[in-house]
Amino acid sequence: MRRIITRVGALLTAVFLSFTSLSVSSMTQAAAQEPFTGYLMAHFTGESANGEQVYFAHSKDGLHWTDLNHGGPVLLSTVGTRGVRDPSIIRSPSGDRYWIIATDLRIASGTSWDDAANRGSTSLVVWESTDLVNWSAPRLVDVAGGIPGAGNAWAPEAIYNPETGDYVVYWATNSPRNGVTKHRIWYARTSDFRTFTEPRLYIERGGDQGIIDTQIIEVPNRVGGYRYYRASADGHITIEGADSILGSWTTIGNLSHMGISNGATGGNVVEGPMWAKFNGRDEWALWLDQFATGRGYMPITSTNLGSTRNFRTRSDYGMGTNRKRHGSILNLTAAEESRVLARWGVSTPVNRIQSYNHPDRYVRHQDFDVRIDPNVSPAQDAQFRLVPGLANSSGYVSFESVNFPGYYLRHYGFDFVLAPNDGTEIFKADATFRPVAGLADSSWTSFRSYNYPDRYIRHYDYLVRLDPITDAQGRADATFRVTD
Repeated sequence: MRRIITRVGALLTAVFLSFTSLSVSSMTQAAAQEPFTGYLMAHFTGESANGEQVYFAHSKDGLHWTDLNHGGPVLLSTVGTRGVRDPSIIRSPSGDRYWIIATDLRIASGTSWDDAANRGSTSLVVWESTDLVNWSAPRLVDVAGGIPGAGNAWAPEAIYNPETGDYVVYWATNSPRNGVTKHRIWYARTSDFRTFTEPRLYIERGGDQGIIDTQIIEVPNRVGGYRYYRASADGHITIEGADSILGSWTTIGNLSHMGISNGATGGNVVEGPMWAKFNGRDEWALWLDQFATGRGYMPITSTNLGSTRNFRTRSDYGMGTNRKRHGSILNLTAAEESRVLARWGVSTPVNRIQSYNHPDRYVRHQDFDVRIDPNVSPAQDAQFRLVPGLANSSGYVSFESVNFPGYYLRHYGFDFVLAPNDGTEIFKADATFRPVAGLADSSWTSFRSYNYPDRYIRHYDYLVRLDPITDAQGRADATFRVTD
């Protein structure tokens, strides 16, 4: 009897401690949580030259999106394959730290899908920030290397687990198991996105059916009957519910009744399910990428996730200019929204750079080389945004291309090219200049190099170079006017 009483006492103590832990965690999160006022989407755009990087979009209502940073990427990977897909953005419970984790993959480099799935990177790319604006350099974390025969690590996501006080990071890996090679969802735990536990199997479908693109959302007030809901691409878009992230999950259903699948039943074939809760009300959106038709993301919405029959399609949405591929959505507080928009939402004017001594000619890019020409066609080849200098934003500028967002004028071997920002310090320095009074006419402007302050932007035989200026001809060649 004493043994039974002792066990009951221990059980009650454990339950009390567990309840206390959950309550403290919930209170900590609630205390740190201000009202949400907007939304931030992190995504990539596709297999273009710079499409497999991290892009941001903003929304006030959760349905209509505006591309930030003039449609250019906000973060570029300089590690691993030097490309990223499927970015997921995570906030700490106290709201004082953020991470972006992404697939280390760049199909645009010429990698085949077979190589990517079977001989690809088993690492994730990780960025870290304390304000959503200033991000660390990217780092690689090999999460799937311990899985026998692992061919990749795709579509990572993470969610804070109050039961363990750390984060569950989960992703898809293609590997052999029990004689079948297919994608399964694996997970590891971390408290700092640097050190991870060994990978463990999380979700496996029967037979040869693979599963990728799983994303979980927390519903703290358990609308629909569960605290957590997850959507996965497994032939269908399967919705499941649970009260514990690492506990047992119940299948709620799929979207076949809406004519939507991941290929198993045809119809509108989609992937990349992406959850978002609408601010201020119990309503959720599940965004689905209509990749088979190239139509991009569409939302379906529900006020009760306990049944897939509660979803309805929406037509009152807008996705902005960029095509948005698999990513994630973060609800923003007013302070977070203000910081993000101040950094990436400012509308910078479009300008041309007119030559002083050849006033019918303007700086332009052509096949990524840079020269001065008259009658530039298309006109956007001669249009730039003068943005704060990449290496020094105080009194310096960088020239961002209008028709190639994320590409900048930079000197390379003292010749000028238009190139994508690769995130390196040398690129930032090569693409940064100080506007000074025109060397030939002080009412015009000359541009002095940041990292070679004895040299200026000038044209020579109509080609744009970075040279020291020693004579009247050079002063005229190095003088320009910023015009519209």
